[in-house]
This record gives sequence, C-alpha cells and structure tokens, in this order.
Amino acid sequence: MNIWIAIGVTALGCYVVKLAGLLVPAGVLERPLVRRLAALLPVALLAALTAQQAFADGRVLVLDAKAAGLAAAAVALVLRAPFLIVVAAAVVVTAGVRALTG
Repeated sequence: MNIWIAIGVTALGCYVVKLAGLLVPAGVLERPLVRRLAALLPVALLAALTAQQAFADGRVLVLDAKAAGLAAAAVALVLRAPFLIVVAAAVVVTAGVRALTG
C-alpha cells in the first residue's frame, strides 16, 4: 500500500509542478535572466548527473574504469571528434580498463 501512496503523491506533485509552470506569466519567462537560466540549467544538471555516476559509489569517491572512459570522451571532445567517435572512445577505454583490472 505504501508504494501506491508514493506513486499517487509523485503523480500529484508532477501535476502541480506542471500546473505551476503553465501559470507563470509570459512576461516573467521573457526576462533575460530567466531565459539564460533556462538554457543553462539542463546542462548543469546533466553534468552533475554524469559526475555522480562516474565518480561515486554510494557515498564513496572512486576512480575506476568509468572515470577513464569519461576522460577519454573529454579528450575526444577537446579534439572536436564527432559524437559517435566520442562515445566509441569512452566505450573502448572503459572496456579496456575493466579488462585489464578485472
């Protein structure tokens, strides 16, 4: 039963957030600060999620194969490689480090 309560509360919360977004006046959304924040917020959230997934194991900081793959992807991005090459570099390096370290 607790699961269904959590699902119901989550659904209601999502609806309230969506409704709040629709009720914001258009003049507020056209302000330069709001537009800049709306453009930068998804990038910041994605970067934080990537860092958390690459460098954390629970509450412990780790440097393992995922970090090596992320570093390889960063190098490929600096070299302005196409997206598929960036992903392939990350996959190959991660797999290689995992194969070498077990």
